[in-house]
Amino acid sequence: MKHLSILVPKGDLILDTIVGTLNLFKMANSYSKRIGKTQEDVFDIDLVGLTKTPITCHNFFQVQPTKSIEEVKRTNLIIISSITGNIENALAQNKRFIDWIKTKRIENDAAVASLCRSAFLLAETGLLNGKSCATHWAVHQQFEKKYAKIHLLPDKIISEDNGIYSSGGAYSFLNMIIYLIEKYYGREVAIWCSKMAEIDFDRMNQNQFIIFNGQKEHNDETIKEVQAYIEENFEEKISVEALSKKYAISSRNFIRRFKKATQNTPFEYIQRVKIEVAKKSFESSTLNINQVMYHVGYNDDKAFRKTFKKYTGLSPLAYRRKFNREMAFS
Repeated sequence: MKHLSILVPKGDLILDTIVGTLNLFKMANSYSKRIGKTQEDVFDIDLVGLTKTPITCHNFFQVQPTKSIEEVKRTNLIIISSITGNIENALAQNKRFIDWIKTKRIENDAAVASLCRSAFLLAETGLLNGKSCATHWAVHQQFEKKYAKIHLLPDKIISEDNGIYSSGGAYSFLNMIIYLIEKYYGREVAIWCSKMAEIDFDRMNQNQFIIFNGQKEHNDETIKEVQAYIEENFEEKISVEALSKKYAISSRNFIRRFKKATQNTPFEYIQRVKIEVAKKSFESSTLNINQVMYHVGYNDDKAFRKTFKKYTGLSPLAYRRKFNREMAFS
């Protein structure tokens, strides 16, 4: 029998990532035995805390770890439940988990999976250096600035790199758990669990859920002015050359400063602002695709559709059908 450690971090955590993970693995254990695939549970499961002291979530619920990190001598799979709130505070509170995860990875050859924002805790171990990673889209800029040695996959909800796993934002952790169940129990069990829990089995990206609010968490005031100008004049055809001239910065230096501040080139930023406006139009209006395209400053239908799909993973028509209730039922 293998051992699964579901970590219970201190501080603000997402209770659902603990309960959902525990329930899905219990379902997998049960069904695997029911169909005769195994004679015993595939995983012995523990909720593992820094201590066995109950952790309070949202001022309402308590999670009781079944073991402390000192009591877990051997484990095969470590799943780091999601943290929330102030990331730096969460990392400080859970510092002892970092060495423990590294030790178990090395000594037990344990696989490790982070859920949502717990990618920050996994990143602190150094195990992700030179590897790919996914996390919640809302913290992409913060993550990229903090961990330059890690290849962030902003659109993915599942990342796998040599036994190190990470999931995208919020409830996409459920897709990660189904993915892990397929790894350890087989596809038949994973499909059964996905059907019983009504989880989309094949959802692989979070593009369609990303809300682009602009990356303003930097101190370059001139670049903030440029960002504001782009956002206020999205309907115009804005060129990088015109922007650099307007703000009296050489083109090369402008592109460098903009990328350093926002993690996007000026051209990418312009595209993302336009597409975000287009998304909101598709969500809330009955304008047709060409009307929306012209509204956000595109004249080339092919270029608009290609760019829209690049940032959302869906065609304009598919996006409108998915997120516009009036259009979905028309």
